Amino acid sequence: MKKFEIGIIVLSALIGASLIATGPAWSDKKGKHEDEGNVADLAKEAKVTVDQAIKTATEKVQGTVVEVELEKKHDKTIWEVEIVGADGKVSEVHIDAATGAVIDVEDKKAEKKEDKKGKGKK
Repeated sequence: MKKFEIGIIVLSALIGASLIATGPAWSDKKGKHEDEGNVADLAKEAKVTVDQAIKTATEKVQGTVVEVELEKKHDKTIWEVEIVGADGKVSEVHIDAATGAVIDVEDKKAEKKEDKKGKGKK
């Protein structure tokens, strides 16, 4: 009976310790507010609207827009528009949020294939 009680106490202590250790990761409200503040700052910098960015991106790459993000890359505020083509190919079109110019188009499947090749060599 004592072994059973000691086992329960040890198990309870382990569960409690793991909850204490992982609790802050689940309750990090500060990180969310920082991200929201960052996006608000980027939106103030952007002269190109999300609708204009989507229009420009779909003129460059035909397909369905599945995601749009406003972010900072290489000290530039950009719209990243993710598009899935009729052939299933996923592309990211990067639009300069200040000028509306297309910066580049990335093929996401090609990147994944390169990543897999790189992992196999290690």
